[in-house]
This record gives sequence, C-alpha cells and structure tokens, in this order.
Amino acid sequence: MVETQLRFRDDEPVGDPAVTVDSFGDQTNAAAVRLEPGDDARDLLPHLSRIKLVDVNFPAYTDGRGYSAARILREAGYTGELRAVGDVLIDQLAFMRRCGFDSFAPQAPLNAADAAAALERYPDVYTPAADGRAPIWARRHPQDGNR
Repeated sequence: MVETQLRFRDDEPVGDPAVTVDSFGDQTNAAAVRLEPGDDARDLLPHLSRIKLVDVNFPAYTDGRGYSAARILREAGYTGELRAVGDVLIDQLAFMRRCGFDSFAPQAPLNAADAAAALERYPDVYTPAADGRAPIWARRHPQDGNR
C-alpha cells in the first residue's frame, strides 16, 4: 500500500490495493488501479464509474507521461482520487494539481511548508486545465468566456 502524504479531497481515502491495468479488466471487484508509464489511460475510460482510485506511477521525475494520463482521465470525466506516486518533487506539485492530481505519495517525504509554498507559488494561470482555475485573460475579459 502506498503512503499518501498530501491529499486534497474530502471523501474517505480508498483502502483497496491498486491492481495493474492488465489485471483490472478481469477483476470485477477492483476499485483501485495503478498506471505505469507504458500503460494507456484510455484503457480505463469504459470503467471510470467503478474506479475510486488511480495511482499514476512516476518512476523518475523526468518521465512526464503521468501528466498526460491525468489529463486524459479528468477530461473524460473521472472524478475519483488521482494520486501521483513515486519520484514526485516539490517543484512538480503545482503542475500536477493543474493536471488533476488530488493526492500525492512521494517516495521521499516532502517538507509540508515547502509543499504549501509550491502550491501557492503561481496564483495566476494562462490556460484552462483540470483544476478549473480561470485563466488570467478570462478574468480580464469575462465576456470572452473560455477560448
């Protein structure tokens, strides 16, 4: 079981162990899935209604495929917990939140004050994303809506 350090959800944490994407389809009672870098998040789209937790593995901070997986899932309507697992660094937190991650289980513990500062570092954004924050141009020109 992965140790979650940061969680930005009000619901009860999922206690089920995450299964691989390959074995998920054969297990009708599985509620948690672990996405590895080579897995395609689109394979989970037909099952989103029964998935409560998706662990997205970041084996190295330089591997950005997990960002795409998060975006694919959130844009498809996934509302369950999306947890970044592995080589998660302080300077990635804000960008991971923008992609839709709402919990984090880093392999090395993060300093809580540094994490809070990282998440508040960029108050303005320039593009729409999964976090729902309004781009700065939309706040300046609300009549234009989302472009």
